[in-house]
Amino acid sequence: MTQGDARGAAMLSRLLREHQARQGERRELQERRRREAIAAATRLTEALVDHLNVGVAQAYVNQRKLDQEVKTLQAQAAQFAKQTGQWITMVENFNQALKEIGDVENWARSIELDMRTIATALEYVYKGQLQPACS
Repeated sequence: MTQGDARGAAMLSRLLREHQARQGERRELQERRRREAIAAATRLTEALVDHLNVGVAQAYVNQRKLDQEVKTLQAQAAQFAKQTGQWITMVENFNQALKEIGDVENWARSIELDMRTIATALEYVYKGQLQPACS
């Protein structure tokens, strides 16, 4: 081997080492970027899940509030129906009382008319008895 060949081989060997060193650096850089990308994707996924969990938790809270409101509304509706039934009963009783008062009033008028008729008849009879005695 000549000196030029030895230098060429040494240069080639140095270039190969440099190339291998650069490739190693590139691999390390690529591996570091891959780990950073995985970490960033993990953080993004966790942030998305947290955001969704907040929405789900709020929906759950809202659903519980709605359920409570529905129960309250049902109880109030039942109470209102009961009270309305009581009012209807009271109105029906009042109407019945008015009818009875009307019936009593009609009965009283009828009695009064009968009494006037009887009074008039008695008056005629009484006057009829007095006239022959006076003549």
